[in-house]
Amino acid sequence: MNTERGKAFAEHLLATLNGGALTMLVSLGYRTGLFEAAAAGPTTSTGLAERTGLAERYVREWLGAMVTGGFFDYDPADATYTLPQEHAGMLTGDRAGNVAPMASTLRALTMALPDVERRFADGDGLPHSVFAPHFETVSADPGDSWRRIYDEHLIDGFLGAVPGLHDRLTGGGRVLDLGCGAGHAINLMAKTFPASRFVGLDIEPRVIASADAERAQLELDNVAFEVGDAAALGAERPYDVITAFDAIHDQHDPDEVLRRVRDALAPGGVFVMVDAKFSSLLENNVGNPFAPLCYSISLMYCTPVSLADGGAGLGAMWGTELACRMLDAAGFGDVEVLDSPRPQNCIYVCRP
Repeated sequence: MNTERGKAFAEHLLATLNGGALTMLVSLGYRTGLFEAAAAGPTTSTGLAERTGLAERYVREWLGAMVTGGFFDYDPADATYTLPQEHAGMLTGDRAGNVAPMASTLRALTMALPDVERRFADGDGLPHSVFAPHFETVSADPGDSWRRIYDEHLIDGFLGAVPGLHDRLTGGGRVLDLGCGAGHAINLMAKTFPASRFVGLDIEPRVIASADAERAQLELDNVAFEVGDAAALGAERPYDVITAFDAIHDQHDPDEVLRRVRDALAPGGVFVMVDAKFSSLLENNVGNPFAPLCYSISLMYCTPVSLADGGAGLGAMWGTELACRMLDAAGFGDVEVLDSPRPQNCIYVCRP
C-alpha cells in the first residue's frame, strides 16, 4: 500500500465531508438572510442575530462553522465576524455569481436520496413530481440560479453568441422555448425583442402557471405559454428559432424531441441548445472542477427523471460528442459548438 497516497486520500475525504456539511449550512445562511446581513459589515454573533431576528446561540454555532470553513474572518479581540467582500460577491445579491441558491437545490436533492437509492436496485426512474415537494420544503427552485444567469447573460451572452440571431429577433420571427420551466428566459426575450412572437412549452402545469403569471406582470402580449410534451411537438406551426436551455438531456425520449425540433423549424430556421459542456468520455472529464458536482446532480435528478416510465436516462453528462451525434441523426447537418458566458455550459447552434 502506498502510504502517501492513503494519507492524501484521507485528507481529500475529510475535505469532501466538510464540504458536504458546509453545503447544508450555506443553504441555511441563504434562506435565513444571514449572508445578506453579514455583508453589511463586521459584527458580533449578537449583532448578527439582531440584524436577522434569529436566535443568537444558533447564529453563533453557524458562525463557528463559517469561520473554520473559510467563509468568514474572525477577530477574537472583540469577537467580531467579517464576511470578506470577495466572499460576499459569491454568496449575496441577485446576481448570477451568487452560488448560494445552488446549495438549497442540493439540499432538496438529498431529501430524495432514499428514493434514488431504491432505484439502484430496480433500475426504474423517478418523475419530477417526486422531487417537487422537496424543492418546495426548502424553498429551492432549481430554476432560481438560472433566473439570475438569464438576467445577466441571456441576451448578450447566450443569444449574442449566435451570429445574426439578434438581427433576426429584432426584425420579427416565431420563437419556441422547449422545457421553458418558469418562463423567465422567454419572457426576457419577449421583452427585449417586441417584434417577435414567442411560445414557451413545458410538461409541468405548475411551472407554466408561474410563467404566465410573470408574463402578465410584465404586461407582455407577444408571448404565450403551453403545457405539452416536447416529444409530441408538431410541425404545423413552423418556428424561425427554437431554444432549449439545459433541457434536452432531461427528456424521456431526447432522440424523438430532436427530430421533432428539426421538423418544426421553418426554412432557414435555427435551433439553439444550451447544455452542459463536458465530454461523453469519462476520462476526458477527470480534472474538470465542475465534473463531480454535475455528475452528482445528474445522478440525483437528471438521470432518474429521464428514466421515469422507461425513458432514455441520458443524464446531464451526455457530453458534446454524443450530443453532436444525436443532432446529426436528427437531421441537423450543420452543428457548431460555441463557448458560452459560463465555463460549464456550451451553445449548440444547429441548422438542417
